[in-house]
Order: sequence, then C-alpha cells, then structure tokens
Amino acid sequence: MLQKGIYVYRHVWPEMKFGWKIVVGTIIGFIGAACGSVGGVGGGGIYVPMLTLIIGFDAKTSVPISKCMITGAALSTVYYNLKRRHPTLDMPVIDYNLTLLIQPMLMLGISIGVILSEVFNDWMVTVLLIVLFLATSTMSFFKGVETWKKESRLKKEVNCLESNGEEDVLEDNPLAIEPSNGTSTQKQKREMVPILENVYWKELAILVSVWVAYLVLQIFKNKMVTCSTTYWILSSIQIPISVGVTAYTSVGLYKGKKVIASPGEKGTNWKVHQLIFYSAVGVFAGVVGGLLGMGGGFILGPLFLQVGIPPQVSTATATFAMLFSSSMSVVEYYLLKRFPVPYALYFFAVATLSALAGQHVVRKIISILGRVSLIIFILSITIFVSAIFLGGDGVANMTRKIEHKQYLGFEKLCQ
Repeated sequence: MLQKGIYVYRHVWPEMKFGWKIVVGTIIGFIGAACGSVGGVGGGGIYVPMLTLIIGFDAKTSVPISKCMITGAALSTVYYNLKRRHPTLDMPVIDYNLTLLIQPMLMLGISIGVILSEVFNDWMVTVLLIVLFLATSTMSFFKGVETWKKESRLKKEVNCLESNGEEDVLEDNPLAIEPSNGTSTQKQKREMVPILENVYWKELAILVSVWVAYLVLQIFKNKMVTCSTTYWILSSIQIPISVGVTAYTSVGLYKGKKVIASPGEKGTNWKVHQLIFYSAVGVFAGVVGGLLGMGGGFILGPLFLQVGIPPQVSTATATFAMLFSSSMSVVEYYLLKRFPVPYALYFFAVATLSALAGQHVVRKIISILGRVSLIIFILSITIFVSAIFLGGDGVANMTRKIEHKQYLGFEKLCQ
C-alpha cells in the first residue's frame, strides 16, 4: 500500500469468532503441533499456511502467531523430556552441552531474521525455503531408512539370542529398541526420573542468562527510534553475548573439559572446524527461522542426526534450544505489536496440549513396535509437508503480486 509515495505494509487481522475457520485451523494446528513436537521441528511450516490460508491473516502476522504456537509446543515438550533419560547412556535425554553450543548462536540468528523479515518481500524467501526444506527432508528420510534397516537387523539378532535363552540382550542397544511385552526391567524404570534429578543447573543457568540478556536488550531496543545509533548499538551487543558463550563452550569441548556425550564415543573429540561449522549452522538456522516463523529445528534436527545423536535425544535437544529462541521471538514480535493477543493465546493453548498428546502417543507406538526410526520419518515428513504448504503458498502469493503489478522489492526498515 502506498502512502505519500512510500510503500507501507498493511496487516490483516480477522475478527476472532467461532466458525468453520477456527475449527479447521484448530484441527490442522493440533496435528501440526503433535508431529512437529515429536520430530523436533516446531511445526511452523504447517502453522504459517494454516494461519494465512484458513484463518485469513496476512503473511507477516502469521509468522509471529506461528512463533507463539512453536513456543507452546516446545514448552510442553521440554516439560515432558525433562523427566526422561538418554535411551542408552546414564544422562538426561536433553544434551545440555550441545544446547549450550547451539542456543546462543540460534538466538542471534533469530534476532537477525526478525529484522530481515521487516525488509524482505515474501517471494524472496520462497526459493530459499523450498530448497532448504526439500534438502533437509530428503536427508532425514534416508537417515530414517538407514536406521530402519539397522533396527530390522538388530531385531533378528535379538530374537536369535532370546531363542537361545540369553538375557539382557537390549542393554547396549544403540537404537534403544524397547520390549513390547510390558515387562518392567531396571533399565525401563530409569527412563523416567524426577525433574530435579535430571537438570544440569550450571548449563541451564547460563542458557537462561543469555535469554534474559537478550530480553533486556530487546526491551530497550524497541524503545529507540528504528535505525538510530542507539538502536544499532543495542542490536550489536547481542553479538558478543552469543559469541562469548559459544566460545566458552567451544573451548571447553576442544580441551575436553566439556563433553557432548549423547552420541557416545563419537562426541568426545571435537575439532576447531567442527565447532565453527556447528556454530555457523546455529546462526543460519536462526536467521531462516526468524524469516519464516520457524524455530530452527528443521535444520538442527537433521544436523544432530548426522552427527550420530539418537533420534530421541536429537528431537529433545532441538526442541529445548527452540524453546529459548522461539520465546524470545514472541517477545520481540509482541514489542513490535505484530500479532493480536487473543488469537495468539488460543493457538498457544492448542499447540501446548497437542504436543503433550503427540509425545505420549508416539512414545507408546515406539514402545510397541520397537522402532525409534519412526521419529526420523515423522521429522522428514513434517519438513516435506511444510515445504509443500509454505512453498505453494509463497508461489501463489508471488503470482498474484505479479498479476496485479504489486511491489516486489525490498521494504524500508527505517520507515
């Protein structure tokens, strides 16, 4: 929309009233949150098209509400995972040191992505979205197939050993295939512990401190005139905070004072180029997540799997990192007044309840079938469906703008 010769974006906020749109949106949001929480990707690729095409929000309002839903799903999923242990090792299912390496850079990327979302036109991220989502979903799918084959071979070995009368055949199973006969072993009893026994308080305190520092900066930054000197100074302070915490973690990992233990022996030796690469991936995941209304899990999840981290730990850790970044995005968008609060609270509740239900149901299915590869397949399918929905919506929107000769260039951040 043009005002005094300057292009101004106009937000569309439909009235909140009960009807078929709310019903259909709730169902889609419920399914998306259930699958997204299990796969560790948040579900933003399903939320954004639903909010745009079904509910009727404009694209730039759908992204903040999507972040609210991701935060709700992540919050309930983290609560569920805080009581769980690693499938094979004596440690929590959430890898705190891996989170400490990734989370500060992810938050920095999210902050950059939020700023870029004010500048980039919708079509500019469509191509990036399609390429990234198809690549990561394909990579995850092949990883799932590989894991499925390993599980099949292991099942045959287990059946053979059990037929010979040998016990404790599952003790060192790297895929954590669980018996489906309902037996209660000592190992099964240790899968769930009290939350207070399962938290690494030092690492958690550092993560929370980074979040608080970002929150304070965002509050002061949004009181400043956009693009003023003080605005950019406050924005730039985020860089030393994130880089400092990540560097502290990286040095500890390099010297062996810290260990990313979840992959087993594979996580004991970290090279400098690996640490730099994973930190850069954290920033990239955050930037793209901030642009698209994602949580970054669609990049972190497949990356963690490639490192050799078990699927349960991969999704739990990715979701834990997303909780900090997505909640910070919600604060930023709220300060920018980018979403209607009643709608956001409603879909936050939908995602929260759905994530709990999804975790419980999938956990039962995995216990019965003994196939943790199902988590990887859910991850790849969720990313692929997100690519179809978001990519299709982006292409359709771009086509409409071209037909109506609408503005397709960069927007003015400072105006």
